[in-house]
Amino acid sequence: MLEGVAVTHSSATRRPSASRCRMASPAIERELASDPADEVPGLGGAATNRVNTGDSDVMAIGLLDHPRYGFPHKPAHGEAADDDEIQMAQMAQLTAPAPVQPPVRRGEGSRVTARIRSTPGRMVLVMLVLLLVGLVAGIAWVIGSAQRSSAAGGARTGTGELAVQAQELYRALSDADATAAIAFLSSGVEPAELRDRYQSDVSAATAALAAVANGGASDKGAIQQISAQLPVYTGLVETARSYNRQGYPVGSAYLREASGLMRGQLLPAAQRLYDRETTALKDERGDAASLPWLALLLGIGLVVGLIRAQARLSRQTHRTFNAGLLAATLVAVVMVLWNGVGWAVVAAHIGAANRNGSRQVELLATARIAALTARGDEALTLVARGSGASFEEDYVAQLGALVNGDGKSGLLDRARAAATDGSVRASVDTAISDVNAWLAVHKKLRAADDGGDFPGAVKLAIGGEPDSAATIFNRLDGGLAQAIRATSAVSDKRGAEAAGAFGGQTGGGVFLTIVLLAGIGVGYQQRIAEYR
Repeated sequence: MLEGVAVTHSSATRRPSASRCRMASPAIERELASDPADEVPGLGGAATNRVNTGDSDVMAIGLLDHPRYGFPHKPAHGEAADDDEIQMAQMAQLTAPAPVQPPVRRGEGSRVTARIRSTPGRMVLVMLVLLLVGLVAGIAWVIGSAQRSSAAGGARTGTGELAVQAQELYRALSDADATAAIAFLSSGVEPAELRDRYQSDVSAATAALAAVANGGASDKGAIQQISAQLPVYTGLVETARSYNRQGYPVGSAYLREASGLMRGQLLPAAQRLYDRETTALKDERGDAASLPWLALLLGIGLVVGLIRAQARLSRQTHRTFNAGLLAATLVAVVMVLWNGVGWAVVAAHIGAANRNGSRQVELLATARIAALTARGDEALTLVARGSGASFEEDYVAQLGALVNGDGKSGLLDRARAAATDGSVRASVDTAISDVNAWLAVHKKLRAADDGGDFPGAVKLAIGGEPDSAATIFNRLDGGLAQAIRATSAVSDKRGAEAAGAFGGQTGGGVFLTIVLLAGIGVGYQQRIAEYR
């Protein structure tokens, strides 16, 4: 009658003592644990579940009938169970072991996370980061040095040569215009030296134009304009010479037309070409001297990272030095120093090339062209025979640009202040004196022409006397040409030194990068292998 019926303990039901539970518990636990089935044999799932829940107030009476855990005999109908037997059954229910839960399987993500969080996993992660930074730092150094080396070489042999040829083109055209005007002042056939100088100027302009065109100058429009109009100019000059030899006044009209073409079309195109190539030269030199900030930052960061990584490994492994990482750190330091010192050396050479060379060349070349223009203006004023006021005004403006009254703002004044070589400074001082002497002679020349003494004015303009305008101008032009050659040589020398400072950086960068990566890999693999 009691089988399968749940009975609730009352306050009168006596619980088994704690000492009896402790004594009986191990034996019963062994009995229960030895049964491989999820259910106690002979009992239903409900009764077993009640036992497994560990409920101290409800027990399955069906347990009493179990031959191993119940009464030794089944009570007869109407017979009450013995109190001790009830306590034993109750104690079995209280001490029944909890069901064993199956192990929880971890997914692949959990395993990867666990591996990364482990000491070897963290070592591998740090190693990969250092290898990546080292590789990027090496690539940045190699590519950056190759680009800056190319810029330095291009500034020396590429844009540098184009700038020189563009300057020569402008000078030759300007000198040809001035020489043609001076030669026209001679009655009949012009002097042979002036004729040779004119032809030499035309040939030099043609050669410089071809060099600029073949060198890949950027201003194709200026090159095409000069190529098309230079033959027109020379044709006008030849027509003017022909009429002048025959004594026809119309020759002066052709000469003025030729000079107008030169000053209105050819020289502005040559100036644009020169400005474009000079700007390209400055940009290329700036690129060569640019700071390799990316490679330096990566290199410095790599050195710091390697030092910290070695300190961390020393704490973890209790070893002071790691040969691989120590070698990698030394290589990284060499890379940073080579890159930084190499940049400083190149920047110093480029700065010297600009300061002691290019900037002075630009000032001196501009001053020389202004003197050539003034010389042409002086001759054209006489050719115009009283109608050359515009040429006279331009002459005054050109000479004023050379030497200003304040002694500071003139082209020659600025060239003297910028001169770093004693011989160049002496040449500029002589040029300043020649300009002042020329101005004094020109006043006499204008006084003679305005007073009706045209032959006297012409003699002062083209004569061979020591105090003639021609002699003074030739001395001025020669001194400026010498100063330009000296400063150009300094610019070329410093440019060559800048290009040479990059020697070996590309190949050395590749080699050091390989050694660096090998050191990092070997250094960490030694420590990672100790955990296997």
